Amino acid sequence: MTTLGDSDPDPTDALSPLPSRNGSGAPARGRLRFCYGPMDCGKSTLALQIDHNHARQGRRGMLLVRHDRSGEPRISSRIGITRGATEVGADTDLRQLARREWVAGRHLDYLIVDEAQFLSPVQVEQLAELADEVSLDVYCFGIATDFRGRLFPGARRLFELADELQPVQVEVLCWCGAPGRFNARVADGEVLREGDTVVVADTVPGVVENTSSPHWETEVATLRYQVLCRRHFRLGDLGPAAPQHGQLRLT
Repeated sequence: MTTLGDSDPDPTDALSPLPSRNGSGAPARGRLRFCYGPMDCGKSTLALQIDHNHARQGRRGMLLVRHDRSGEPRISSRIGITRGATEVGADTDLRQLARREWVAGRHLDYLIVDEAQFLSPVQVEQLAELADEVSLDVYCFGIATDFRGRLFPGARRLFELADELQPVQVEVLCWCGAPGRFNARVADGEVLREGDTVVVADTVPGVVENTSSPHWETEVATLRYQVLCRRHFRLGDLGPAAPQHGQLRLT
C-alpha cells in the first residue's frame, strides 16, 4: 500500500484496505471504468445520471472535474443538468482527496471524474490504486483524442489501466452524415494542425483558455471545435455550411 506522507502506518488511513464486502473473505475490489466519445455524445449527462442512480441506492460519491467548459468547478450537461464538483488541479493527489473524506467521517463508495482526458498519467494511476486498495468504483468520462487525432496522455493511461472501456453510445455525426470521431479545432474557417494540446473553447467565437501554462491565460479569438469523420478530418473539410449555434460543443 502506498502511504501518503505519514512516517508510521495509520489505522485511520483512507487507503487502508476496507473489510470484504462480498462475504467470501477475499478483499473487495472496485472497478475503474472509462466512458469515452467525441464532443456532444452525452458524456457529462451520463456522468450525472450514474451519480443520480447510485445516490438513490444510498451510496455516497464524490464528483471531480478537470477543466469543465463552464470554467467553474462543476459538471455541466448541455441538456441543462449541472452539479457542483471538486476541481482537480495539475498537482492534485486524488488519493488525498479520498483520504480527507474518510478522515472527516464521510464514507465514499464511488468517484465520478469528468473531463478525465485532462488528468495526468500519475493521477490515473492514483484512481486505479483507489479502486484496488479501498474498493472505490471509479467512473471516468472524457474525450479520447485531441484536435490532432492523438490520444490525450490521461486517456491513453485509462485505456491501459481501466477494467472496463465503454464508448458512449449516442452517435455524433459529421456534417456529411458519417459517424464523427475527430474533434477538429477550427480558427477562421480552417482546421488547425498545430498548437497547444489543451485549449478549452466553445463552438462560436469567444474566450479561449490556454491551459498549458501554470495559470490560465485568456484571450479573445475566433476558435471553435467541430466533430468530423476521419475523411473530412484528414481533408480539413468543414462542409458547405457553418454548424448551427449551440451544436458540437466541447464536452
